[in-house]
Amino acid sequence: MKRIGFLSFGHWSGAPGSQTRTAAESLRQHVELAVAAEEIGIDGAFLRVHHFAPQLASPFPLLAAMAARTSRIELGTAVIDMRYENPLYMAEDAGAADLISGGRLQLGISRGSPEPALRGYEAFGPVPPEGRSDADMAREHAARFRAAIAGEPVVEADPAMTGRRGLLAIQPQSPGLAKRIWWGAGTRATAVWAAEQGMNLMSSTLLTEDTGVPFHQLQAEQLQMFRDAWAAAGWPREPRVSVSRSIFPLVSDLDRAYFGHDRNSQDQVGHIDGGLARFGKSYAGEPDQLVKELAEDEAIAAADTLLLTVPNQLGVDYNAHVIESVLKYVAPELGWR
Repeated sequence: MKRIGFLSFGHWSGAPGSQTRTAAESLRQHVELAVAAEEIGIDGAFLRVHHFAPQLASPFPLLAAMAARTSRIELGTAVIDMRYENPLYMAEDAGAADLISGGRLQLGISRGSPEPALRGYEAFGPVPPEGRSDADMAREHAARFRAAIAGEPVVEADPAMTGRRGLLAIQPQSPGLAKRIWWGAGTRATAVWAAEQGMNLMSSTLLTEDTGVPFHQLQAEQLQMFRDAWAAAGWPREPRVSVSRSIFPLVSDLDRAYFGHDRNSQDQVGHIDGGLARFGKSYAGEPDQLVKELAEDEAIAAADTLLLTVPNQLGVDYNAHVIESVLKYVAPELGWR
């Protein structure tokens, strides 16, 4: 059995064919898609976070709205760029949203990815200290956030207000949330670091390194290195591991019109942040062909959770159809259901 969720970047635009033309439409449609996904039987609804772009940016109001309309599915992020975050304010938001959901949040966080804005996080306030990088700052923010949601006191009480001395923790606290934090790792080394910190692992369709082997094999190596490091660290619980994929069963003429051109998709190699990066291919085809191809994906086989990236601008109904097609025609044949 494999947990399956959808992952959306939440794009909106006025481009021809877009059914998500405004930010308001994107936000409302994601609530409706979460409801539809739960009815279909999927296990999770995840949001990608980007700033200074016509995409989803502030996840907690949306996660809370999705939580209020659903009762079973996991709700999460994949991922939040910690360079931008005030860790303590984020801890309050996360605690409140998790309580509304009944403890269903699964929060992916990371150092972040390239953004449209040049050092956009500095406009939000955070600036790396001299001699420290933005990646260092993101990890420091992550550590403070994780400590805060675990109940670590952060400030002295004012005796004039509280009648006592001591330290105060962030409120509200949501028990168990600290164990549901994932690190979005773009390399094998950062996956090892995440394991050493005791965080679950998220790995997307991009790795910011390349060894010449197919993407799924490089990612499978990353996942194994994470699990080896987790065992070496001696953590008492089993970690969660997720991978993302674009999977489109072609079961209608509309599917073929939208994604038939992706039948022969291949890995791609490019440059990001001054180094080589490998991008995983999309999967599109008739269900029997998809089953054969996906059965050879070593990273999917190694992960306990699969996040299906969805083309949200094609609307709620079509995205629900794509999700249902995966669950109906592909997942049972691969033993995921």
